[in-house]
Amino acid sequence: MEFTNVPRSDLETSLHKVTYKAIYTPSFMVYTNPKQNKKVSMYREFFGLKEKPFNVTSDPDFLFLSRVHKEALSHLTYGIKERKGFLEITGEIGAGKTTLCRALLNQLDANTKTAFILNSTLPEMQLLEAIVEDFGITVERKNKVSILKQFNNFLLEEATRGNNVVLIIDEAQNIKPGMLEEIRMLSNLETDKTKLLQIVLVGQPELKNRLASPSLKQLRQRIGVRFHITPLSRQEVPEYINHRLRVAGSNGMIHFTDDAIGSIFKYSGGIPRLINVVCDKALLSAYVMETSEISFGIVERSIREIEGVMGNEHNTGSAEKSGELESANVGS
Repeated sequence: MEFTNVPRSDLETSLHKVTYKAIYTPSFMVYTNPKQNKKVSMYREFFGLKEKPFNVTSDPDFLFLSRVHKEALSHLTYGIKERKGFLEITGEIGAGKTTLCRALLNQLDANTKTAFILNSTLPEMQLLEAIVEDFGITVERKNKVSILKQFNNFLLEEATRGNNVVLIIDEAQNIKPGMLEEIRMLSNLETDKTKLLQIVLVGQPELKNRLASPSLKQLRQRIGVRFHITPLSRQEVPEYINHRLRVAGSNGMIHFTDDAIGSIFKYSGGIPRLINVVCDKALLSAYVMETSEISFGIVERSIREIEGVMGNEHNTGSAEKSGELESANVGS
């Protein structure tokens, strides 16, 4: 085991290299396993892949548009283009919310100015600073009145140019009610006909409970679009797996048997991140066995190895397993 220095901004990308439950270290340090990384590189060569197909990072190039994800993307696009003000997107841990948001950012036109906040646990002033800085606004004085004044001027300037402004906040279930009310106040600037700022709150199902608080009644009433991302169906799981393999450069030689896919679905509950973890481990095992057929036995053995690391019992609910993964991986 060795330490590798990783810039803070690259921490999310780096954490996927750790295949066991992470013990959090300072944000500039990450554990890596040189032998494991070498095996992964060799399995890419063995299967003829240009990159790992089952990373747990939120790469929009790998987004699989299931029926539900397609609907969610349509709801987001509609809410932003029609300037609905507040949008709420929820889903279980690992359901693909962050990946969907990154894909959305890639689709928006040049007349849409965006900010994407991943760390929703920042204190109030730091969160405000992060928002304006992500919009490219240089803060002259770091006090609340000055920041809000500059932000309001920015919104007015963008409106005169005919531009739309979108703020996306991930993991919004972590935001305290008082800060949510501050965010609502950001949206108060509007013309007679349109909202100058669209705010997308993205989070786990707990976000719904938070927004149901009586103190957030005004915010709740302003939400114009709501959508909940459900897990993949049994029929969508092989489509999801094959999609990621194709994007990674597979020529079709890798084959997951039907009972192997059934085992993956039973374990993951259709949660994309859990599917990725199992498939990645299964490919590594298949490489060691020098086979391109991923059988039921390989998948079951991979699941047992994952469970042994994570300390869960096989066949526990996917929500419990998702909770373990949340502590080991960044992004949803």
